Amino acid sequence: MDGTVLVADDDRTIRTVLTQALTRAGCKVHATSSLVTLMRWVEEGKGDLVISDVIMPDGNGLETLPKITAERPGLPVIVISAQNTIMTAIQAAEADAYDYLPKPFDLPDLMKRAAKALETKRRANLTRPPAEDTAGVASDDLPLVGRTPVMQKLYRLVARVMNTDLTVLITGESGTGKSLIARAIHDFSDRRTLPFVVAGAEELSSLDGPSTVLARARGGSVLFDEVGDLDLETQGRIVRMLDTLTDTAPRIMATCQGDLMQRMENGSFRQDLFYRLGGVTLNVPSLRERVDDIPLLAEHFLARGERSGAGTRRFAVSAMDLIRAYSWPGNVRQLENTIRRLVLTSPGEEIGRADVEMVLGNQPEIEPLVGGGDGEKLSASVGKHLRRYFDLHGGVLPPPGLYQRILKEVEIPLIEIALDATGGNQAKCADLLGINRNTLRKKITDLDIRVTRRRKLM
Repeated sequence: MDGTVLVADDDRTIRTVLTQALTRAGCKVHATSSLVTLMRWVEEGKGDLVISDVIMPDGNGLETLPKITAERPGLPVIVISAQNTIMTAIQAAEADAYDYLPKPFDLPDLMKRAAKALETKRRANLTRPPAEDTAGVASDDLPLVGRTPVMQKLYRLVARVMNTDLTVLITGESGTGKSLIARAIHDFSDRRTLPFVVAGAEELSSLDGPSTVLARARGGSVLFDEVGDLDLETQGRIVRMLDTLTDTAPRIMATCQGDLMQRMENGSFRQDLFYRLGGVTLNVPSLRERVDDIPLLAEHFLARGERSGAGTRRFAVSAMDLIRAYSWPGNVRQLENTIRRLVLTSPGEEIGRADVEMVLGNQPEIEPLVGGGDGEKLSASVGKHLRRYFDLHGGVLPPPGLYQRILKEVEIPLIEIALDATGGNQAKCADLLGINRNTLRKKITDLDIRVTRRRKLM
């Protein structure tokens, strides 16, 4: 990929990330936080591609598009925007933008689109590419996409550590994309042309396993996959390997889905290895922590299925509501596999709620939600209680208003136990429950819950 790219964004982090990624891909980059400066560069004939934000300190990127087109017909512009509304996308299309991406964007996807835009410019094709050509190349990896604050925070941390030599520990549940984060750190760092080596228990099982891994990396990056599952002997080999590293050693990263601190405290994880790996810790959130990203991911997987020839599919509103409400213990990987099944098994273009219920009915619910003994699910325990409640009325319906009465019965112990767990700290309690602090205060008042200094349960 070669050419000159003009980047306009008032976010310094985004300018830095794009400049580094595009430069390493072979491009020259001019970056600015001003639309006035961008237009001056365009008028001077600079640039083969423009990547511009919408809301800038000195104007609106969408309003600048017609000026760019008038000054330089055929100069492609990729619009990126945190204004993630359908109207923004429509306005970008109406203004003849080459492409539009919402923030936070998938960096590898943006790079592919930028490469296509530069190729289009080189071929002097002045028409906007068809939608299927700008959709991005399908990938078997989990997508690094998400608009929620927790994902934006993760992207910023990745950008900061990308070109440092600090060890990186990436934590998160199974299926969240920990290895993909490690791969992105390598692919957009100064080591991108060097090997990326993943080492698991099998590769490290022999005495010379760590040294063999080190030799294969040749100064690139080494990822110790699920380091918490390694036995103490293997952990010791890694410690001895890390102690021999020189200035030309590879970048060291590790993933773990468990609590390494707890494992260290109970003696199943070496303290010296824990501190050697924990230069920077990145936590990849579960889907339960970023529910608002679920529709975006679901549409991404539907589009991937369409590109692979499975046909066009869309979700009914009720179906998407059910997908959002599901616990997703397997996270993004489970969501991807579920949508693959829905694409194959749904008879029509629209995937309905019944289709989703049929597929999700065969998958595990989130395990912590259990009620009685023998691992009984909470929903089953509540169901038994409600059936007994109806039976006590001897065939006569209970008094009206049952829904609110049942919700109250569940909310009171839930809030009280959450307050106990957080020592009575309402800010922490609201965060734990995933509700606004004002909402929590209102519920405490409405449900007449006594708030006192509580002993912390955890």
